[in-house]
Amino acid sequence: MKLISWNVNGIRACMQKGFLDFFKDIDADIFCIQETKLQEGQIDLELEGYYQYWNYAIKKGYSGTAIFTKTKPIDVSYGIGIDEHDQEGRVITLEYKEFYMITVYTPNSQSELARLEYRMKWEDDFLHYLKSLEEKKPVIFCGDLNVAHKEIDLKNPKNNRKNAGFTEEERSKFTSIVEAGFIDTFRYFHPKKEGIYSWWSYRFKARSKNAGWRIDYFCTSSSLKSKLKDAKIHTEILGSDHCPVELVIE
Repeated sequence: MKLISWNVNGIRACMQKGFLDFFKDIDADIFCIQETKLQEGQIDLELEGYYQYWNYAIKKGYSGTAIFTKTKPIDVSYGIGIDEHDQEGRVITLEYKEFYMITVYTPNSQSELARLEYRMKWEDDFLHYLKSLEEKKPVIFCGDLNVAHKEIDLKNPKNNRKNAGFTEEERSKFTSIVEAGFIDTFRYFHPKKEGIYSWWSYRFKARSKNAGWRIDYFCTSSSLKSKLKDAKIHTEILGSDHCPVELVIE
């Protein structure tokens, strides 16, 4: 089974930059996107052979997630059941017979860490949500988690220690996810691989210099470890300031 996650930074803009070509070529069983930046009815996306599930932010042109899947799920839920967190279209959960599939767009702590305190509460509540699902069956979650976990996960760690996405607070919350039994699948297959990132700022020609961050992930319950086959980051794919990430699982 091939799974894809991509922060498209506006699906309508990404459609003009090759989204459908990649979508068709990769032929994923489940394709998750984040930061759709639209409201219901603003796009008519024909994806033959796929069921579509969208979660929209109340605020126009902001956040939003979607999942496209070849196999119809048993159940679909939107958000994590906490009103404070469920206004921005950040989470969709599909339930299948053998696992839960989640796409998530984690809140950014923003410049001067204006939203760090909120982000910390989100992290705790989202991990609690994951663990509550895991009591029933294994969990796979993916998306833009807005954190580079270790120094190996970004080009310039020393210059970013107090910046959103690489603060000690944010990194420790990702450590908590790992310690709670979830596998960072890219690092599972490539524990020491350097220079592979999933996001590059549009400023300072960051992508051409490969001055990037690895902030897009596939994570799974540890009980799925024996079924993991491969994890990739498609750095060659343009169309957004993020690139797609992939998990192959039995």
